[in-house]
Amino acid sequence: MSASASRPTVLFVCVHNAGRSQMAAAFLTHLAGDRLEVRSAGSAPAGTVNPAVVEAMSEAGIDISAETPKILTVEAVRASDVVITMGCGDTCPVFPGKRYLDWQLDDPAGQGVEAVRPIRDAIEVRVRALISEVAPG
Repeated sequence: MSASASRPTVLFVCVHNAGRSQMAAAFLTHLAGDRLEVRSAGSAPAGTVNPAVVEAMSEAGIDISAETPKILTVEAVRASDVVITMGCGDTCPVFPGKRYLDWQLDDPAGQGVEAVRPIRDAIEVRVRALISEVAPG
């Protein structure tokens, strides 16, 4: 494993919207505990996450208000075992032999909490499946 000898590293990349990758990363961190190292990245600077995303995650018992989206770098991709691209197209650097998964999910940017809740729930389902695949047990 690249970043850590004891646990896989998962990187969520959503170039145009930090909220999606942050929601997914927060769920994975919450549900996987110390079995995975989780990161999220995008092109959006800190402080751009839709407040409805923060509220929808708070309802699920997860606080992402203090999270800071990281800017995507080649090094971040290289140091991760699994890279999940979320609507990135060809803007995420690709390395041979690295495991990539592409998630097509609705974008919560600019939407209210009522619209974000089903997106949150869809992400939770995907995250639970990812945990069983990447860090079983």
